[in-house]
Amino acid sequence: MADEGLHLPDFSAELPGFLNPWDAITEMDEHNRPIHTYQVCNVMEPNQNNWLRTNWISRDAAQKIYVEMKFTLRDCNSIPWVLGTCKETFNLYYMESDESHGVKFKPNQYTKIDTIAADESFTQMDLGDRILKLNTEVREVGPINKKGFYLAFQDIGACIALVSVRVYYKKCPFTVRNLAMFPDTIPRVDSSSLVEVRGSCVKSAEERDTPKLYCGADGDWLVPLGRCICSVGYEEVDGSCHGKKTFRGEKRQLFLVLRVTCGASPGLHWSSPHGPSRRSRSAARGLPRLAPSEAPSPRHQQPVTAPCGSSPAARGESASDLISRLSPVTRTSPGMCPSRLRVVIIQVAIHRFL
Repeated sequence: MADEGLHLPDFSAELPGFLNPWDAITEMDEHNRPIHTYQVCNVMEPNQNNWLRTNWISRDAAQKIYVEMKFTLRDCNSIPWVLGTCKETFNLYYMESDESHGVKFKPNQYTKIDTIAADESFTQMDLGDRILKLNTEVREVGPINKKGFYLAFQDIGACIALVSVRVYYKKCPFTVRNLAMFPDTIPRVDSSSLVEVRGSCVKSAEERDTPKLYCGADGDWLVPLGRCICSVGYEEVDGSCHGKKTFRGEKRQLFLVLRVTCGASPGLHWSSPHGPSRRSRSAARGLPRLAPSEAPSPRHQQPVTAPCGSSPAARGESASDLISRLSPVTRTSPGMCPSRLRVVIIQVAIHRFL
């Protein structure tokens, strides 16, 4: 749920044709913090009719608005000689309008929202101790059909201080559910009906079932239906689709090293110019790796080329088959002992999977 604030209302107490005792006063609360209030306390005379009106407020996208009022109100029993003239309530009104009316004010054009009463009232003792017994009341108004509206507060003989007025509306905020995005949505005025909203899939995702959510009157998303799934080659990570770690076509050069010694079978060893590989293994266990001093010069390196579209693995050839086919010069006859270690290097281009 999200509350979207409207423009903070400014007040106009100077309304033509009315004697308005509403005063803008700054006081200090019990924590010595300044508070700005509009106050009225005409409790000694009967038949009070004192108005305080906001300036014109644009409703933006709202269809229903909420008015939050914070105020203090004096206990009539704590004021002497006011029996029958002191009140402990005030009235809240509104009027819709497509434009500002300036200072023009006609009370009969306003519609009453409610009579506002205090849950707690303060006494003379509280006033002396600067104890602020703050009341908070919220009222809803709607539907609002015109571009904006006014709020008006009518005092009928209370001792009241209006501390703050907040005007806002509710909306279902942007969200992502089941890989589908749903935009900010304004609820309907009728609190019993829901707004059906169709979602759109996030990047690199596609619909499996039509994604839907329902926006409730309090600004909550309800009843998720349907979903999106990540497209082929992507996987879901924290509500979005990311490319999988797949074949990247990166070529690396490995060297197939055949070491032939007297009286021993040819040994097979894989090594890489990029450093040791966790996949490196020796086909003949126990053979020592080729020492750097034994490494042949580049002119002894014979590149291996395979038929186009074919590979030894695809043809079912083992590494020993590849050597016997491509490196006949390494074979020795039984009983023959070469005068020195013979090394043949076969350079193989492979693809690495990351």
